[in-house]
Amino acid sequence: MTKNTRTIRKEESNNPVLKALSFKTVMASASLAALLASSGCATSSLLDSDNRVNTTTTKHVLSEDQIVAFGRPAQALPKMPNATMVIVGEKNSYVLTQGGTEMVNLLTNLTPKNIQVDNEMNFYVPNNDGYFQGEMKLSYAKLKDEFKRSDYQFFLQNNGKECTSTSDQRINAQRFCFSVPVKGAIYPQVSNLSLIQSNYRPLTKPYTVSFYTQSQQNQVSRSGANTAQKLVLLPFALAFDVVTFPFQLLEQ
Repeated sequence: MTKNTRTIRKEESNNPVLKALSFKTVMASASLAALLASSGCATSSLLDSDNRVNTTTTKHVLSEDQIVAFGRPAQALPKMPNATMVIVGEKNSYVLTQGGTEMVNLLTNLTPKNIQVDNEMNFYVPNNDGYFQGEMKLSYAKLKDEFKRSDYQFFLQNNGKECTSTSDQRINAQRFCFSVPVKGAIYPQVSNLSLIQSNYRPLTKPYTVSFYTQSQQNQVSRSGANTAQKLVLLPFALAFDVVTFPFQLLEQ
């Protein structure tokens, strides 16, 4: 080290202004390093967050069917002791194993012409293995002076909710809504479909039942295989006869 260099450093150490500038330089360097480090963590976190956000749930429609009638199995179904109601379709039969008793109770105790389906019959098939789940929503309306005490008692016992609309009020009518969670199994077309179609008056509107499943995909792997787009029936399902209910559902 030269004499001049030692002299300069000695002057710096004795000069308060130079001391302050040197300290600020060190602090600025430390702050910049910390900022860069934190910036790197934030970027990493953001990238991880993007990966999670980009995972999307895709709905796959497996099948759609036209409803022909509603009924119940003519005989008990093997492996389905709780099968109490059947939605008869042109392609397949949809047997309710849960919620069927409640649906039969509503459809057989309420005046058929006053019943209305209030939701699209879209059923979820989680594993596409022949089993579905969903919800059936019905409403029942008529003029207020036509209701009896026994009607209101029935609504209370079956979780009927008062849902009178403005249109109902205009004609002095009252409406009650019912929501029934259902589960079921998909069977082949009923054996006596032709007989039902020839003897059973068509529903007042073309009701459709549809089935769907869902899959989750990350955006970076969208080129992967999609869920099969075909509805799977139960492996042990056999065709059977059905006894239809003598009623017609109103238009929505």
